[in-house]
Amino acid sequence: MHVIGTAGHVDHGKSTLVEALTGINPDRLKEERERQMTIDLGFAWLTLPDGESVGVIDVPGHRDFIENMLAGVGGIDAALFVVAADEGVMPQTREHLAILDLLQIPAGVMALTKSDLVDAEWLSLVSADVAASVRGTALDGAPIVAVSARMGDGLPQLKQALQRVLSARPLRPDLGRPRLPIDRVFTLSGFGTVVTGTLGDGALALGEEVEILPAGFTARIRGLQTHKTKIERAVPGSRVAVNLSGVEINQLRRGMVLAHPGVFRPTNFLDGRFRHLPDADLPLKHNAEVKFFVGAAEVLATVRLLEHEMLAPGESGWMQLQLAEPVVVAKGDRFILRRPSPGATIGGGAVVDPHPKRRHKRRDAAVLARLEVLSRGTPGEMLLQALDTLGPAPLKDALQKAGFDKASAAEALEEISDQLIRLDGDALVISKAAWRKFEDDLGQWLHAYHSAHPLRVGMPREELKSRLKLSPRIFNAFLARAAEAGSVVAAGAVARLPSHTVQFTAVQQAAIHAVLADFWREPYNTPSAKDCLARLGEEVLNALLEQGALVQLSADVLLLSETYAATVERLKAHLRAHGKVTVAEVRDLFSTSRKYALALMEYLDAQGVTKRVGDERVLKG
Repeated sequence: MHVIGTAGHVDHGKSTLVEALTGINPDRLKEERERQMTIDLGFAWLTLPDGESVGVIDVPGHRDFIENMLAGVGGIDAALFVVAADEGVMPQTREHLAILDLLQIPAGVMALTKSDLVDAEWLSLVSADVAASVRGTALDGAPIVAVSARMGDGLPQLKQALQRVLSARPLRPDLGRPRLPIDRVFTLSGFGTVVTGTLGDGALALGEEVEILPAGFTARIRGLQTHKTKIERAVPGSRVAVNLSGVEINQLRRGMVLAHPGVFRPTNFLDGRFRHLPDADLPLKHNAEVKFFVGAAEVLATVRLLEHEMLAPGESGWMQLQLAEPVVVAKGDRFILRRPSPGATIGGGAVVDPHPKRRHKRRDAAVLARLEVLSRGTPGEMLLQALDTLGPAPLKDALQKAGFDKASAAEALEEISDQLIRLDGDALVISKAAWRKFEDDLGQWLHAYHSAHPLRVGMPREELKSRLKLSPRIFNAFLARAAEAGSVVAAGAVARLPSHTVQFTAVQQAAIHAVLADFWREPYNTPSAKDCLARLGEEVLNALLEQGALVQLSADVLLLSETYAATVERLKAHLRAHGKVTVAEVRDLFSTSRKYALALMEYLDAQGVTKRVGDERVLKG
């Protein structure tokens, strides 16, 4: 799934265009509709010609609400960059463009709105001006489409252009560590607390426990929706509404992050590479106070320049940011810095180290060299990458794949020791992200099996192994770990979810009672398997066999489990006293027929209780 976000100057028709494309008015607030101006983020969705449903985030264009705009554009796959044909490039056009470029939004389409208000010559001039204004930015070469939301002109062409741009974008990777920056919090009658955001880095599933950071409290996912459609699993790159239980609306705010418990740690310090905008009106000084924006979060921060006393407009450099409040970030996250007063976007960059161990000494060659290395990847990240390639593997193989010497190996293990899981008596190692993905896949397959076969105790282990496409060694190690963690019950030849129980309907229970009464009435002249199948049905009969209520001696002979156990003990006592027994003697001993006696003895032979010697049986062993 993909998400696009609008950008552009105030009153250039972003919201009107979104409504024309989607049929949804993204202006949610009464004040927005009264003033006819977007103030906060708006949300809609669009169905492209190829059938893909794409999330749309509409942002305010007025400079007074630029910080609301920043809460929405960080997680988009492409920008819908809007310029009014009758006005052309304006101040907020340029600031929004600078933000998209700093965030390195990977693709976009430029829409020239209100094209019905200008002639062809003017439209051509504006188109050329827009193309020139984006030259050298992330939108350089993006398609330009003239549209009129009022008349409907150009809308099909715009959808086609968006489809071409998005089809060239890869789907968001599932790293097994879902992260949902919260951009909206509200309540719904009968549902309770709901948060929304653009999901990244992993999937969320119904019923999962989640952690709300940086606060650190937990909640449970009560419901999931994408584009107002209920789902059981949300995938990376989708707009998601999450209904939470165990948390109140007054505990939440925009900028918090929803994640799996224990995966992310909030931070008050981070290292990053910063690019100062060329058209910034002032240099950025060491110890300057700025506003820091990442994901949907906004906090005050102090800039510590690590190389210079100041950065002139257009220059880049290393910095350490000391944040007034903790945030949740990961390596590679893009951020924006703004001057608090007067408000202006001054630049942005990428997080290189979200958890520096200390406050850095400035102008330290070793610190700067380390940051250069970190920008290419830490030892721990290289080890995780090796494990992603190998899958579960002996640790020495993963270290060898990463090309580490002894010192680098020790550093890598120290860095990510809390992100590794050891299996099979420490013989194998796997990342927690990969483990979570396995648990998710395991749960999905078992849930599907229980839904299809509600009367079966569990899914055969061999079938589950085949579905997961794992080798016997890795499957056994995985299943043992999952059982130890309590996420699955592995009993004998089957596995099941802990929540799964076999439950018969009232009609089925009545049929079972009637059949078992016949078994009790004549324990050694029982109903045949064929008769039981006709009276109970295959699923119910198999359930009774799986539960051990019945024992199948042969294709057509069944006994109650209690009868079978008593029979075995009586036969063992007879054999210990007499040494041997024939089928005829067994028939007489239990007042049954030769058919039942023969089935019993052949079954006991197969179970290793007895063995045949000529026409007689003796105890085995």
